[in-house]
Amino acid sequence: MFRLIGRLFKGLWWALDLVRRTALNLILLAVLVAVVAVLMRPAPGVPQGAALVLRPTGALVEQAALVEPLNVLRGGGVSTEQAVLPDLLEAINAARDDERITGLVIETDDLSGGGLSKLAELRAAVLAFKGAGKPVLVRGERYTQAQYYLASAADEVRMSSDGFVLLRGLARYNTYFKGALDTLGVKVHVFRVGEYKSFSEPFTRSDMSEEDRESSRDLLDALWNAFRTDVAATRRFSSDVLDGYVTGYRDVLAAAGGDAAKAAKTVGLVDKLDTRDEWHADLIARFGADGSGKDYRQIDTGGYLAAVRSGLSRPPAKVAVLVAQGAIVDGEQPGGSVGGDTFARMIREARESDAVKALVLRIDSPGGSAWASELIRRELELTRRAGKPVIASMSSVAASGGYWIATGADEIWAAPTTLTGSIGIFGIFPEFAEPMKRLGLTVDGVATAPLAGAFDPRRPLDEAAAQAMQLGIEHGYRRFLETVGSARNMSPEDVDKVARGRVWTGEAAAKLGLVDSLGGLDAAVDAAAKRAKLTEYEVVWPMVGASTSQVLLQRLLTSVGLEVPAGPTGSALGQMLDGLQAQAAELLRWNDPQNLYTHCFCEAP
Repeated sequence: MFRLIGRLFKGLWWALDLVRRTALNLILLAVLVAVVAVLMRPAPGVPQGAALVLRPTGALVEQAALVEPLNVLRGGGVSTEQAVLPDLLEAINAARDDERITGLVIETDDLSGGGLSKLAELRAAVLAFKGAGKPVLVRGERYTQAQYYLASAADEVRMSSDGFVLLRGLARYNTYFKGALDTLGVKVHVFRVGEYKSFSEPFTRSDMSEEDRESSRDLLDALWNAFRTDVAATRRFSSDVLDGYVTGYRDVLAAAGGDAAKAAKTVGLVDKLDTRDEWHADLIARFGADGSGKDYRQIDTGGYLAAVRSGLSRPPAKVAVLVAQGAIVDGEQPGGSVGGDTFARMIREARESDAVKALVLRIDSPGGSAWASELIRRELELTRRAGKPVIASMSSVAASGGYWIATGADEIWAAPTTLTGSIGIFGIFPEFAEPMKRLGLTVDGVATAPLAGAFDPRRPLDEAAAQAMQLGIEHGYRRFLETVGSARNMSPEDVDKVARGRVWTGEAAAKLGLVDSLGGLDAAVDAAAKRAKLTEYEVVWPMVGASTSQVLLQRLLTSVGLEVPAGPTGSALGQMLDGLQAQAAELLRWNDPQNLYTHCFCEAP
């Protein structure tokens, strides 16, 4: 009987193993077919007299999320929901001097934002294209604030006759949990240095502190002034016109009989109201019909980059751009966050590569683990000691730990609207003793020393342990000041005057000595090449936490300009819930071994 049962289970195991191996082989075969299909797809040609078409989808990012190979087989393609800023800049800059490209067409409906500084950098490239004497035409069904900021750089802005231009200004409102935590009996112990280090305040306060209110007001005023100044300059009206539209929108709308599209056109925000078919007909008239006779001569950014890159020579010297995008956390981490060990290894690989002559650190991070930040900074310092220049280029946010790692560079570049600084440090310890007591749960036991169970959240926090934690925080802050002072040729006392957790714009930071120069990524790459004495070089973008299969697939997709539009972003409620889920997931990833964090409670509007 037992022998029969054994044979039965053995047969079942063999059958399951056969199914598993067959399924894996079929998947592998499908992936190979997809790869071969990509390789056999020729790079698209660039039609003479064509328009370059930009349809940015999702948020602007510094580097694309890695694509898992099997995801190519799911849903019929690769859903990105992101627009890679460097790719868009490369396409616009190349098209500016390309005689085959006679204009730029931008459709903004799928752009969800991505930080004012990134939008400003993209906008600057559009203005340079326009400065070459080539027309820039933009259309949106309607415009959000981010979409309109980009659109306002065009020669002609069009919109649906049922659309609207929603300019609301900038705001920062936080949710404060102290009341709810008090009701639950949860105590949150906060250890920090810097009265402007506001990240922990939602857990300890019921309202915004005066320091946070002051800092937030100054930041928003500076960012909004940059927005209104840029829009007014390209739309050729005074900032007062824009202010009147934003602050008196109800009256503007009433004067237009409730017609939001008419109101926007009357003020001068848009040039023409039309339908999609009218827009399409006008583009055919302007750029000529393609071979089918049904569409205008055009090429999208993916196809254009594939065509341009296929004809480029590859100089042996390389400038590597490493993108620090997301929260800084300890250990090995995939793309989407900055793993201390992962990123340090990437820096070492660039340093040890004979082909890489200079390094650009592109930072889009609010910080995170102090331990991981120092690990990354140290590797950058070693790279400089090895004779390879390092330039830090700040994107939308390079604050707290994001600023810490920037101090490892020879030069720090920032956009005027970058959010940076936030030089401070904090720790948070939640205590659940009271909620457990209310539930009738008790904790008892023994320990060999006072600190052995001191940081057990089920027990009241020991006073000596709290004091030890604060001493560690204060030491970490002094270390932060000394690190910045050494990098910026400032005394710790002078750094403290502009630190204490306060966030600055890139423009303000440059005046305070925290930033060397104002400029975008291209300027930073040029600075790196100049320090390395390079005249010809290739810019390469190593991928964070990339597997060999992911890198291969990413290169294959890029080489042929394969782009698959993302789906809709969902309802407002869905977006809010997605945001909350993302914030919760981010908190769960915090893993500094000493529980010391240099994280900025800021994001670019």
